[in-house]
Amino acid sequence: MINITKSYLPPFEEYVKHLEGIWERIQLTNNGPLVLQLEQELKSYLGIEHLHYCGNGTIVLQMAIKALGLTKEIITTPFSYCASTHAILWENCTPVFADVRAEDFTIDPEKIEPLITENTEAILATHVYGNLCQIDAIEALAKKYNLKVIYDGAHSFGVTYKGKSALAYGDISTCSFHATKVFHTVEGGLVVSHDPEVTEKLSLYRSFGHRFDDYIDIGINGKNSEFHAAMGLCTLPKVPELVEARKQRFARYDSQLDLSRLQQPVIQPEIEYNYAYYPIVFESEAKLLEVKTALEQVQINPRRYFFPSLNTLPFLKSTQPCPISEDVALRVLCLPMYPDLEEDVIDQICTIVNKLL
Repeated sequence: MINITKSYLPPFEEYVKHLEGIWERIQLTNNGPLVLQLEQELKSYLGIEHLHYCGNGTIVLQMAIKALGLTKEIITTPFSYCASTHAILWENCTPVFADVRAEDFTIDPEKIEPLITENTEAILATHVYGNLCQIDAIEALAKKYNLKVIYDGAHSFGVTYKGKSALAYGDISTCSFHATKVFHTVEGGLVVSHDPEVTEKLSLYRSFGHRFDDYIDIGINGKNSEFHAAMGLCTLPKVPELVEARKQRFARYDSQLDLSRLQQPVIQPEIEYNYAYYPIVFESEAKLLEVKTALEQVQINPRRYFFPSLNTLPFLKSTQPCPISEDVALRVLCLPMYPDLEEDVIDQICTIVNKLL
């Protein structure tokens, strides 16, 4: 079975060395030494001063919304994983959907401005497939209208823009370290803020809002364990070679597919990309389903990602039309992409896709 991704696992003996230390210390969670070490190594790797390693990529979005004191409308993208919209709803805010750019499927700053009202408090934008939003334009809008900016950087670990980590932008940036990501800790997430006061709030929110017997604020369990941190410590040094391996497989797809019949998102200038996914957009949903079925018949599982367009979620009380996102979400398919995906499998996938085009 060839799936959309396959989690990287470090050499078993490397992970076991960390486990031996856990058994000796018998501290399994609550900011143990491996969690603290991973945070320090992430700060160094990303060039970021303040960050918190947390339980997953959704809880950090919820913490971000809470830490910024948001209670009203948040303009967001319909082309994202459901976690971005769910976090807004879970925190009792109202998502307002701005359509995406046709060339790269990231939120369109020109569609954001007309949606800004007296109730708008923030923009929550998603970096799509590791390709970054229009950061400069979004942050100019935020400054003009005094809005907060949260970037959902679930896909963007290892990506840089103008020489800085993608996670260094915005009032708060978040990342997912789920097992499917370029860098993972099995389950995990990251939240970054550059404001010391907000950073302190995030620290409290992650641990139920108290320190020992001092109850300071509300909070939630956003912590992560020593076992997850151990995986991160083993995996982080491998990220450059894992990205390079992804780049090679990305290039193989590019060389074998008939790209004249397919659309791909345009990679933004001035970024160093991480090759997190390989999305292709077909001429119709019918063609996508035909290709998807053909691949599944030979035990290859691509994924409709992102699907559906989030402004069409059935439980939303109100929404906005987003024709570009709605159209792309019906026609986009992500092909298998991971560091040790074999070339003959890529060639098989490309042969099937090209034949059906």
